[in-house]
Amino acid sequence: MTQKQDVRVEIFDHVYHLRVNSESDAEQIEKAAAYVDQKIRAVAANTRDVDSQRLAVLAALHIADEMQTLQSRYQQLLASIERRSNELGRLLDDEIAS
Repeated sequence: MTQKQDVRVEIFDHVYHLRVNSESDAEQIEKAAAYVDQKIRAVAANTRDVDSQRLAVLAALHIADEMQTLQSRYQQLLASIERRSNELGRLLDDEIAS
């Protein structure tokens, strides 16, 4: 049975205590929390708004936009890999047949 591990993260001067399944999960959560904190602070630096909930929502929108951009790029790369793989397969088949 996996032993749960406590992780303490701080996001925009608020402390959160989380339980995770492993050391690698803890490291991932710490990285994610640092990223979210960075995004909220970047939004806060570019706006006069001081409401932390509003800053968090704006940061979430920025993160969602980044994720959608990366997903789109990922799909394009998969399509490109598939096309190239099919082309190489045809070339190999042609070489084998000749």
